[in-house]
Amino acid sequence: MVQQQKPSERIAIIGSGGIGGYLAGQLHAAGHDVTLCARTPFDKLVITEAKDGSETTVPVRIATDPSAEEPAKWILVTTKAQDVPSAAPWLEHLTGPESRIIVVQNGIDHEERVRPFLPADATVVPSSIICAVERRAPGHILHHGHAKISVPGGPIADELTALFSGSAFEIIGEDDFLTVAWGKLLTNAMVNPITSLTLRRSAVLADSQVAELARAIGREVVAVAKATGAKLSDGDIEGPLARLAGSPTGGSSMLYDRLAGRPLEYAFITGAVVAAAEKHGIDVPVNRTILALLKGASGHSLDGAN
Repeated sequence: MVQQQKPSERIAIIGSGGIGGYLAGQLHAAGHDVTLCARTPFDKLVITEAKDGSETTVPVRIATDPSAEEPAKWILVTTKAQDVPSAAPWLEHLTGPESRIIVVQNGIDHEERVRPFLPADATVVPSSIICAVERRAPGHILHHGHAKISVPGGPIADELTALFSGSAFEIIGEDDFLTVAWGKLLTNAMVNPITSLTLRRSAVLADSQVAELARAIGREVVAVAKATGAKLSDGDIEGPLARLAGSPTGGSSMLYDRLAGRPLEYAFITGAVVAAAEKHGIDVPVNRTILALLKGASGHSLDGAN
């Protein structure tokens, strides 16, 4: 019997950072026609695996002119959350009647961020990704480990599973995506600010006082998450801390951004926690303090919006 080859899909990935680059490499490996949409051009996409040092040059198409693009079946938005407005020209030209827009970003309220830049009937799918990856230079990606994407359960989750077949990614359809999204935010809120502010990798969490600060952040996040309807508890705090402390050379996207002098995503991580806390009347003094420090480290006015 001749095995049927999986049909190739046209995929556009908006954002050529660590996550976007690694997704491009994996979807190309799965046999798809991948376009990586970047602000500035670079010669090639090179992915290095930290576990063994192996290096792969991925022959994906790199695009820099949104107006030259045709609609794609799958559009993955992998920019930092604060950069969604800059993706508007790409979304305008890439989105067609059959397009599915997958928002692969930190934080919560994924759909609300991209919806203003799309047709009213566009299909938007939030996602939560676990993938430790670092952009060392434009087009040069270092993958530290993990490759899992969670989305709301249903037909799109099944389609994504088929799309990523043959890649390193595991796709999980979640019945309770709200809890999954807040669980990812819990981890990010504990780790990203601490690594960014201390300019240290995950090894900093081995310090008992730093770990206790992370727990204090986490307890506030859990209280806010529960108020929104997410099913988290204080018992969900220790697992992420232990996992990250056990990977001392790992970092966080916010640390990498600060080291590279790029804008920090704090408004959609700590800022999202503080905003939700205010909405539900919950006091979060530790997260408010962390937010002020992040604003200061970013050179932003402390009187501005979250």
